[in-house]
Amino acid sequence: MESTKAQTSNPLPRSRPKPVPRPRPLSAFVTTLGTAILLATLFTAWTPNSLFASNLQEQLRLILTPQPGVNAALTTPQPQLQIGIVAGHNGNDSGTVCTDENAQVTLTEADLNLKIAMLVRDSLAAQGFRVDLLNEFDTRLNGYRAVALVSIHNDSCEYVNDQATGFKVAASMETRDVNRAQRLTACLTDRYGHSTGLTFHAGSITGDMREYHAFSEIDPNTITAIIETGFMYLDREILTKETGRVAEGVTQGILCFINNESVLPTISPTFAP
Repeated sequence: MESTKAQTSNPLPRSRPKPVPRPRPLSAFVTTLGTAILLATLFTAWTPNSLFASNLQEQLRLILTPQPGVNAALTTPQPQLQIGIVAGHNGNDSGTVCTDENAQVTLTEADLNLKIAMLVRDSLAAQGFRVDLLNEFDTRLNGYRAVALVSIHNDSCEYVNDQATGFKVAASMETRDVNRAQRLTACLTDRYGHSTGLTFHAGSITGDMREYHAFSEIDPNTITAIIETGFMYLDREILTKETGRVAEGVTQGILCFINNESVLPTISPTFAP
């Protein structure tokens, strides 16, 4: 009994179980991994200049906002360049009128200008440009702003002489950037001549072309030119039956200017009064 009592009054201390480590929640791991990926993305996607730019918060917001497509948040859409094409005489008068031996109207300059202008518009629009097709005295010409504006015309239906063939190009005399205006003229002259095979008829460029009314109506920062794509008597074949080549020449001239392509400068001709 004594030994039993002693054992009862002095019990042996019990050993405590070792603590079992608690697993970390999965969410903490995901958060840590997500932060690492985000930081890696930020340092990989941005240059040092952009990293410390004032719009860092906006860039971060784009990164964290779901966007359609891959890397859409890092892609800045490029604005469309605007180009103006004037269909000469349209909306105002017929321009030069070609008639046959029975005094029947067979072709008007306004109709031909419009056909060429529409083809140029469609070609440029298909390449991603925003193109305005304008009438001769279009109200939109007042203060019109674009990277370039080209007015399309044609010359006489009457026989003048055997040299009355070819095309003419003239730039605005009122532009604020003469060098760029001369470049547009050079591009149109070079590309149109190569596309059509027609010669540059510099001798018949008149003061009326250089002082074309639209030149003083548009914004002076808009670079502009007028082109007469041919004589409607000796050049009627290519103008009416190969209009696509004619329009392509104008289009390529505009693209040459916009894309800053290599071209030789055009010598300013002496023009008739």
